[in-house]
Amino acid sequence: MTLIKKRVVLHFPGFEPLDGLAHRARYERSARQSAAAWGYSVETGAPEEGSDPLSFEVTTGSAGTRETASAAETGSAGWWTMSRIHMVDHDMLVRRLRGRNMLSRIIAGFRSCAEIMLEGGMRGYFRHAWRFGLFFLFPFLLTALAIALTAEMVILPFCLGFSAWHVLWSGPLALCFFIFAFLPFSERFHTLHLFADWEMAVALGRMDRADFNDWLEERATAVRKSLAEEADEYVISSHSMGSSVAAHVIGILLEREPEIFKGRRVVFATLGSAILQCALLSSATLLRARVGLIARCPEISWLDVQCLTDSINFYKVPVVAVAGHADAPPAKILLIRVKQMLTGEHYRKIRKDQLRVHRQYVLGPDLKAPFDFTLMTSGPMPASVFASPDQNKLPT
Repeated sequence: MTLIKKRVVLHFPGFEPLDGLAHRARYERSARQSAAAWGYSVETGAPEEGSDPLSFEVTTGSAGTRETASAAETGSAGWWTMSRIHMVDHDMLVRRLRGRNMLSRIIAGFRSCAEIMLEGGMRGYFRHAWRFGLFFLFPFLLTALAIALTAEMVILPFCLGFSAWHVLWSGPLALCFFIFAFLPFSERFHTLHLFADWEMAVALGRMDRADFNDWLEERATAVRKSLAEEADEYVISSHSMGSSVAAHVIGILLEREPEIFKGRRVVFATLGSAILQCALLSSATLLRARVGLIARCPEISWLDVQCLTDSINFYKVPVVAVAGHADAPPAKILLIRVKQMLTGEHYRKIRKDQLRVHRQYVLGPDLKAPFDFTLMTSGPMPASVFASPDQNKLPT
């Protein structure tokens, strides 16, 4: 098998309040963990000044190989690979959705909930992945319960037969309960963050917000420039909500230039994908069409990485067919287990935190495992080898 010497990676992170620099720092930490687990060397370069999207180089090599460009030129013993990572984050949109006052965020969240129900999204979630359906309902049911308790506290004096004047103390008391008791408690479940996540899901499904649409078009233009660089392999990776962003951006490029990837080796890797979070809305016709464009592109190999213990993905669901393209080549599904990537103690520590489990796709491992994000995006083997759990992930 021909090893990869040079790779270009476009990574679309999930819905987190992290900018490109923060995602690069996470990548560097994860790469060090991966190198320690597998026994290879890695060097993560500094961000390139003025790059948009933020980009940096990662050089990996067999243990003892000098991780520099000179190794490539002199043919040093062992293997080496240089990857240019472009972090196509959507932190600007995350900050915009999270930056409003509490009342606005709650109203917008419940409005998104209603829109998803009316457009058949919730029905689709429970039909294809019931745990994802529960993930959808949880923050709204929790907040609705808190609002009901708050209202009950306000009217409690009336229920007890006291005069209306008692609302002067029951009202402020109820407000204090909601602000100083419920909201801090709900933060452990990232409730308001999830409200914003669902608002973005509606925006990417409906495509009826000019600010989101303009941002996607602008990102497509920036990504097109990144693809101008020659490489042995192009990996387009995405995590969670980032998969819907990636589907739109790559779909836009294919609409503009149907043969943009001609003659290139391209792997489209979706990790804990949330494409169907948006695509199951009845109005998401454009997103579903772009899923079809990607699936039918002959140069693109689609790898959909899923995990049973991650409730925030569509486990064993064929995303291409469910998006309405049963006649198109399906994505190759890779089923992984988080417990195989971590020590027993580490796994026990995180397994009850579903958002933390959901992030493990892009985090460093404690142990060698069939899937490793760093090796897929910066290792010497073609990314397509990860479609087979039994294939070697490093040269033997």
